[in-house]
Amino acid sequence: MTYVTSIILIAISTALINNMVFHFFVGNCPFIGVSRRVSTAFGMGAAVTFVTTLAALLSWTVTYFILRPSPCPSAAGGQPFTLAAWVWEKFGGNPKATVDLSILGYTVYIFLIAFAVQLVEMYVRKFFPPLYKAFGVFLPLITTNCVILFVCLEVSKHCIAGSPDFWNLDRTLIYSFFAGVGFMLAIVLMGGIREELDFANIPRPLRGPGITLIITGILALAFMGFTGVDKNLNELTRPKQAQAAKMVQTPSSPPAASTQPAGHNTVPQETPRLP
Repeated sequence: MTYVTSIILIAISTALINNMVFHFFVGNCPFIGVSRRVSTAFGMGAAVTFVTTLAALLSWTVTYFILRPSPCPSAAGGQPFTLAAWVWEKFGGNPKATVDLSILGYTVYIFLIAFAVQLVEMYVRKFFPPLYKAFGVFLPLITTNCVILFVCLEVSKHCIAGSPDFWNLDRTLIYSFFAGVGFMLAIVLMGGIREELDFANIPRPLRGPGITLIITGILALAFMGFTGVDKNLNELTRPKQAQAAKMVQTPSSPPAASTQPAGHNTVPQETPRLP
């Protein structure tokens, strides 16, 4: 599998198949609160995409170099060790101990997300004042957006060096970026639908969040149609291996049974010649 093919598979799987809103059902607060208009929905989606990518970059860096379980430098045996393990051994700690600060992950990730949100808030307030007013309280609330924290926790599970599921920085950035793109796609779709709902006669008990949640469920069912697309694309990129695997799995047909009776001589007899 080529590098470009792996990027395409990660993008499709993250943005469409495992969509953050329609598959994992995270990030519903801004999804419902800021999806009344397409313009504000697109701005919120772009802000969440930027914050998610930046927070995932910072989370991967801090987790890989500080928080993850690591042996001390003297016992690492050539394996990469963390800064926390080096400090532990430097200040007289047990060199045979494994230093693990992953318990601080939640607290550290929230601080990193808050830092990224502050950058976005200052930028939007400076260059896009109308959009900043349209966001209202939902812009600082990106700090507690479940999508961003979910991505950071997912990245932290794949930062253990030497594990078969280890993610490099490039895969982390691709995953986090397209997770934000999937959220932006979902909220823009909902914004377009809710703009059309302004001209519809909706029953009073379903107005507002009620009809929004019903439409969210319908969109989630629609996105289930993308299930299996990544597996089919993976097979298309490896046609020879897939064909060989199918040939191995398909049982060979049994030999055709003979229609001759048992003991019958199959050698043709010579026809006697008349005088």
